[in-house]
Amino acid sequence: MSNGQDSSVEVSWFSALCDDDYRLLGVHEPELKSSWNHCRDIVQAADRNGYDNILLPSGYQLGIDSVAFAGGIAPLLEQIHLLVAVRCGELWVPQLARQMATLDQMLDGRLSINIISSDIPGEKLESEPRYARTRETMQILRSLLNGSDIDFQGDFYNLSLQAPVVHTRSGRCPLFYFGGLSEPARQVAAECSDVFLMWPDTLDQVEKILQDMRARADGFGRTLRFGYRVHVIVRETEAQARAAAAHLVSQLDDDAGDRIRAKSLDSQSVGVRAQGELRERSDVEGFVEDNLWTGIGRARSGCGAAIVGDPDQVLRKLRQYMDLGIEAFILSGYPHRDECDLFAKYVLPQLPHGALAA
Repeated sequence: MSNGQDSSVEVSWFSALCDDDYRLLGVHEPELKSSWNHCRDIVQAADRNGYDNILLPSGYQLGIDSVAFAGGIAPLLEQIHLLVAVRCGELWVPQLARQMATLDQMLDGRLSINIISSDIPGEKLESEPRYARTRETMQILRSLLNGSDIDFQGDFYNLSLQAPVVHTRSGRCPLFYFGGLSEPARQVAAECSDVFLMWPDTLDQVEKILQDMRARADGFGRTLRFGYRVHVIVRETEAQARAAAAHLVSQLDDDAGDRIRAKSLDSQSVGVRAQGELRERSDVEGFVEDNLWTGIGRARSGCGAAIVGDPDQVLRKLRQYMDLGIEAFILSGYPHRDECDLFAKYVLPQLPHGALAA
């Protein structure tokens, strides 16, 4: 356990590269579509507001490319880190290592990597072999980014080559952020990741997951850090925050929500199903416990709940997670640019924060 009152935590924001930005969920507006200009503005706002990191998500069919975007935005940033999502199987691992090392140099060492255990576009693997490929990808990528030559013989990769000449600023691999609730996902995370990411759940369920992952990591002689991905809706009063939440879904019908969720390639994963089950346990207004609202999940595959409340309530909720051992938050809200400013105004200055050290 950590002390949520005293411990420093990484506070990250989210850039809507995967075409996920709305004023009203399910109502598409051209100016909020995934584009270089729109996503650049979100990242630069988070940079100015003092967030530690920002997730650049990746989806093969959705929005714009995370790695290309990172290369474009890197020279425009002052202090923020980039958490760049990469999808296993889409890029040849030695080339991916060169790209990540180059990005890390462009960012003066401010790079972290979100590993996504994805299918290759157009192909489909069962869960076990897909995570086996992810394990091999992470092992090879870590070795190359640590500057080590490799002689690797696996089920998916057989490589014997020298580490690329380009290297990270520190000469070490950036942190790997990784998430997943299935049995193979948890095992790969315990063995190969640095920061285990979770989607929203009730406090008791978060604690159970943390306990399980600590035990699994201990079996590999490792220690994991933990991150929590959740939306936020913070306003001056609780009534205003709840009204903003209700307004967000005021024009959303269930059919439209089903279509939005089905667009994601991971819409049938264990984690996505768990978000649906969380919604089913909520009350008539969508709250599953104090200040945790599941309405966003009606139109989103993946992270499907928001912390909703006034600044003190949102801060208290975050500190409850910190008390359980959460060391990193990846936050977002709708529209992402506006909520980025609101959270920075009302809550961020009250959180002791700084980027996680590799």
